This record gives sequence, structure tokens and C-alpha cells, in this order.
Amino acid sequence: MRLVTYRVQNNGGSQPWRAGIVVGEPEVESTSASPATVLDATDLAQNAGLSGDWGSVRAILTQSLADQATLARAAAQAQAPAPGHPAGHSADHPAAMAITNVQLGPPIPDPDKIICLGLNYHEHQQETNLPTGSIPVLFAKFRNALTGPYDPIVLTPLSSENDYEAELAVVIGRRCKNVSEADALDYVGGVMAFDDVTARDMQFKTSQWMPGKALDTYAPCGPWLVTMDEVSDVQNLDITTRVNGVVLQQSNTRLMIFSVRAAVAFISSVMTLEPGDIIATGTPAGVGFTRQPPIFLHHGDIVEVEIGGIGLLRNPVSGPH
Repeated sequence: MRLVTYRVQNNGGSQPWRAGIVVGEPEVESTSASPATVLDATDLAQNAGLSGDWGSVRAILTQSLADQATLARAAAQAQAPAPGHPAGHSADHPAAMAITNVQLGPPIPDPDKIICLGLNYHEHQQETNLPTGSIPVLFAKFRNALTGPYDPIVLTPLSSENDYEAELAVVIGRRCKNVSEADALDYVGGVMAFDDVTARDMQFKTSQWMPGKALDTYAPCGPWLVTMDEVSDVQNLDITTRVNGVVLQQSNTRLMIFSVRAAVAFISSVMTLEPGDIIATGTPAGVGFTRQPPIFLHHGDIVEVEIGGIGLLRNPVSGPH
């Protein structure tokens, strides 16, 4: 499944955020004859006879794998309304909306934790000249940093050196503590694209990275959470950054220092992981501050972060205001 958090704009106002499932061609700007459709997860679950809370992506992850599979089958069988026919909530059909007619937010807008890995690709570690150790370098972001896959990155006035960092993010699907590497992927609910936007001058003012990492809108993610049954190999995914159409990062998740399995296992040894927790697995080489001359983000730029087969972020840069 491709799980989204979405809302509909009506009469100049916004409805509450809801959980949805994307069916059909997943690219938002597709010219396919069968464009992507968002099905409301709560309506779909009720029509499939499922009880419980299906109102958020985080809530969906807490449901049993059997019930999640039932929801996925129901979504696959559902049909979008005929062109020109308004989508609606009814007893016999879930709400169905063209994806171009809804706003997508972060797939998990309310995680308990956002844990990020630093220096997790060999070439990135080499280009930064920063030391690594025998365990992952970890730092935190928070909910305030999350923003949708097509929403603006609003630059802080505190920094003039704002940088992009394309990353694969994994989202925990089951509560876990002290899991082994062999079992770690059993506790992952899905994956998504993530941009660890960083204010470099603020990051390096202290030995702690948080001031440059946890700024509002500095964690675009999505556009959807792809469940693990649709991911053939989490350690063989292409990862790309483009700024204004120019490719600046190009790598593959197989080049990680600490694999997804190793990262989940280690972090679960440190803390209990909950459904919806986000783990951003680090960025490859090609970040802006290591380039000569450096490349930083400015008002009017368009940043694209793409994970092959998973999804594409396309965020305009705004500010600082």
C-alpha cells in the first residue's frame, strides 16, 4: 500500500487531515489515462468490515497485519468515481479523490520520535572529513520540522547556509526493543523519501547538531509511506537530489555504512521504538557545503529528492521571512 495523510480544500477552507490509500498511477503529475486516486482509509475500512481506528497512518500501523492486508485488498478492488462525478462518503463506496485535488501532508505527521543517522555513507563521511565510530551517529528532529512532499521549505533568517540531504526514511510498524538485525525488518512498517534540510552554519556552531537540524519545515517527507510488501530490497534503492533540475546527489542505499537492519537493531537497543517512529538513514555524498564553491538553498529554488520505486519530493524554497 501507499499510505498518505491528506486533506481537501473546500470553499477556501481546509478539512481535517485524514489517512488515505493511493491507488492507480502514483506519480502526482502523471499524464496517464488512469491518474492516481486517494481512497479514504476510514471509509474503506468500514466498508471492508474492519473495526478500530483507521483515521491516521500511525493508527493504521498499529492494526494487525491481517487487517492491514484486508484493507490493501479492499483498496485494490475499489474503483474511482466516473470523471465528473463528485467523490463522496457513502455506505457502499469509499470517498475517492483525484490525487491532484487533495493536499498531501507528511505521511506520519505525529511520530513519537524522529531519529536521524549522520555520516552513514562512506563517500559522504569522506567529503565531510568528520569522524565515524563503531556505532551510528544519531541526532533528533521533531514534529515541527515535518512538512509535506510539495510544501515550501521556509528558510530560517538565522542561517545563510541551508543545505539539502536526500535520505531514505523507514517508519516503525510494530513496537520493538532489543531486536536482532536478522529480525529488524519485521518491525518496519514502510519507507518513504526524506530531506534532512540543514542549516550548516548553525549545525557547526556547537558539537551538538540539533540547532541546525530541527528547524520548522526542515524535514520534507513522503509523498506516501510504501509498505514493506511493496519493497523488494530496501538495500538496493536509488537515491537522487536535484536542485532546479540539476542532479547534485546520486547514489544507492546499498552503499550505507550501517544498513537499515543494523540501524533499527542498534536504535532499538538504546530505546523502545513505537509504531510511527521515523528513522532517517543518512545522506550520500554530494551535499552542498562540501562543494567548491558551496551550493546552498535560496528563495525560489526547487528541491527534488527521489527514492527509486518509492517516491519523489518536490519542495519549493521560500524565505527567509
